[in-house]
Amino acid sequence: MVFDSDNHLYETRDSLTKHLPDRYRGAIDYVDVRGRTKIVVRGQISEYIPNPTFDVVARPGAQEDYFRNGNPEGKSYREIVGEPMRAIPAFREPEPRIALMDELGVDKTLMFPTLASLVEERMRDDPELIHAVVHALNEWMYETWSFNHVDRIFTTPVISPCIVERGIEELEWCVERGAKAVLIRPAPVPGFRGSRSFGFEEFDPFWQAVVDADVLVAMHASDSGYARYTADWTGPQEMLPFRPDAFRMMTAGKRPIEDTMAALVCHGVLTRFPQLRVAAVENGGDWVVPFLDHLEDTYRKMPHAFDEDPIAAFKRNIWVNPFHEDDIAELIEVLGADHILFGSDYPHPEGLAEPCSYVDHLPPGLSDDVVAGIMGGNLAEIMRVPVAV
Repeated sequence: MVFDSDNHLYETRDSLTKHLPDRYRGAIDYVDVRGRTKIVVRGQISEYIPNPTFDVVARPGAQEDYFRNGNPEGKSYREIVGEPMRAIPAFREPEPRIALMDELGVDKTLMFPTLASLVEERMRDDPELIHAVVHALNEWMYETWSFNHVDRIFTTPVISPCIVERGIEELEWCVERGAKAVLIRPAPVPGFRGSRSFGFEEFDPFWQAVVDADVLVAMHASDSGYARYTADWTGPQEMLPFRPDAFRMMTAGKRPIEDTMAALVCHGVLTRFPQLRVAAVENGGDWVVPFLDHLEDTYRKMPHAFDEDPIAAFKRNIWVNPFHEDDIAELIEVLGADHILFGSDYPHPEGLAEPCSYVDHLPPGLSDDVVAGIMGGNLAEIMRVPVAV
């Protein structure tokens, strides 16, 4: 069985607004700027996603060679991505997507929204608005895709715990409708008095609800707000993932996922909730070894700050989806093969044009059982879904 931990849908223009309460109607809008449609969040045009209607998108896997081999010819981003394509029904609807999955040899997949990644950061000073927009998007996803389509497509609703009680309500609403995994942004949690770590004990009721619901927490790469920190060097600027910036790549890099994991470990969530299952998706895996080295050094110098070995807690609670270009053999050695997840990022340009080609990037000599686990069995186990297709 091939169970992809990282597929994406492309939202329709009304995905954030169709179910938004009237009092928030002005929060999200679209405008035409010199013939191009742009999304407006609270009166500000965002360039985070250049074409937020997704009528025209980059081809799946357009940057695959770039991420594996670099850019020795010094091509521009546009040259690397190449000619775009019109979005096809399989990017928008579940039944055509099932047919495409059959063509690609993918049996099951976690399906992440795309537009959702810009929501929380641009509303960080208004937690009530965050909850309203998140719920509107979840209603649209449930209506359009459901959270479990024929036991093959598991769409991940978004959960924000910024108001703990509202986060629990949203979690319960999603689980009642069949959600097997939920998407939580790897970032500090916005609040009425500023942001804070979701590792603090004030969030324990939320994590307890997650454990009680027995769902997987997927922490997918997003806009985690780190442009606020790099802005101290560059001046204010919006995070623009499709406009590569060398300074941001050097300074932000893996900081959001590393800091997220530091919060989960150092603030005690993993120890207080040893049954919690967290998957780091589309964050790659090259951060894991340096992170664990640093964590080990911290534990050696400050053992009194932890109620258990933090390395053991991390290896118990965390699963990692490495990029195809990562040193997967090293990750297997450090984490164990049962904590490695295959993910293709299909149909995004950064991912694989052929999802199943991921198996070609696994280290040689792995047993069939280990390969089967990485390519689907591990994810099926932590999502509590049958392995059989």
